[in-house]
Amino acid sequence: MSENHTSPQDHHEPGVYEIRIKGHLDNKWTDWFEGLTITLEDNGDTLLTGPVVDQAALHGLLKKVRNLGMPLVSVSPVEHGEANQSNFKS
Repeated sequence: MSENHTSPQDHHEPGVYEIRIKGHLDNKWTDWFEGLTITLEDNGDTLLTGPVVDQAALHGLLKKVRNLGMPLVSVSPVEHGEANQSNFKS
């Protein structure tokens, strides 16, 4: 039986995620979502993009989204080089 293991280094590098929520956040939320870029999209969604150190941190971010009372549209890991690297857009 073969097993597929990831290297220990893979567990210590933060992953980059895109968290899409329905509705626009204003720039006062930038500090609350520290380290994430807030992008306001034309379709009315907000895209939070940035590094997330581990699954516990990801769940913490999702808890913040839940506490806002805004619908969560999607959570997606992003391959290196695909993330939107711009600052807050409106």
